[in-house]
Amino acid sequence: MRWRSLLIRVAGMVGLLLAAVATWVVWRLNDHPDLGAYADLVLASPPADEGGAPAVRVTFLGVSTVLVSDGETAILTDGFFSRPGKWAMLGRIAPDLDAIERGLELAGVDSLAAVFVVHSHYDHAMDAPEVARRTGAALVGSESTRNVGRGAGLAEERMRLASAGTPVQLGAFTVTLLPARHLPHGIAMGEIETPLVPPVAASDYKDGGSYSVLIEHPLGSLLVQGSAGWLDGALAGRHADVVLLGVGGLGGQDDAYREALYREVVAAVGARCVVPIHWDDFTLPFTEPLRPMPRLLDDFDGTMRWLRARTAPGTGLALLPFGRAIALLGPGAVPCGPAER
Repeated sequence: MRWRSLLIRVAGMVGLLLAAVATWVVWRLNDHPDLGAYADLVLASPPADEGGAPAVRVTFLGVSTVLVSDGETAILTDGFFSRPGKWAMLGRIAPDLDAIERGLELAGVDSLAAVFVVHSHYDHAMDAPEVARRTGAALVGSESTRNVGRGAGLAEERMRLASAGTPVQLGAFTVTLLPARHLPHGIAMGEIETPLVPPVAASDYKDGGSYSVLIEHPLGSLLVQGSAGWLDGALAGRHADVVLLGVGGLGGQDDAYREALYREVVAAVGARCVVPIHWDDFTLPFTEPLRPMPRLLDDFDGTMRWLRARTAPGTGLALLPFGRAIALLGPGAVPCGPAER
């Protein structure tokens, strides 16, 4: 009987310990940095912006989903809107068709020339086939991305295999995918070798190879770097006025890694402006205000402190508001952060 009583006590203590750990984890997963600390960096178009001077406008839609338009032609990177919640990630996930519809409506998108997928993790590629289907766009990406498209039932003729370094002309835009690497976290790397039919585990969306997306236009040029990784020398000889820099996970890297990223991406293209993207907690719906990743998973404040110091004084640093088109290139462009104001 004494042993039985002891076992009950031990089991009770273990249960209390597990409950405490679970409570701590839940609290930490909801402990987000305050985005208000960076209000001075958030760009806003002046009231006269619409219909004013010629400009290329960019709309940030969370993670690395970026809409770029000159008023005649619109292109999109990734097109991720489903944003399954933290607990949903413990099971199998699939595109949320209602969320995709709301996201496209919010961005004012009914047609696109192309959707360029920077790599094939779920937070980049999962929704892309449905976005392409609804907007008449071509889906452009790696063979892994095409297997995501095949699993979603997208017609083969609607998909294009990315050819690194080969420019694609879309209206006045010239888009070139250049080889890159993902931030080295070691999660869900490798190839998607067969059609991926959802619902599946998030880890089934393998990286499949990463790209930098260089978008050139007579009014200027943009580089979308969807992950905080790079391939040495891949951007040498290229130019971009603005770099939309994926910073997810960068808070966990050391100064040497950050400096190499800046050198190989921002400095390599001679950018005048850096705009962080892929900083938001993509397990939260976009119908709520975006929040940075929880402190348990990333050091957003540390990343922003480093960027403020690294870009000063010559290069602008700015944040884009969610869901609002901001003129970044051309005579109608708004100044990029404090360095240009």
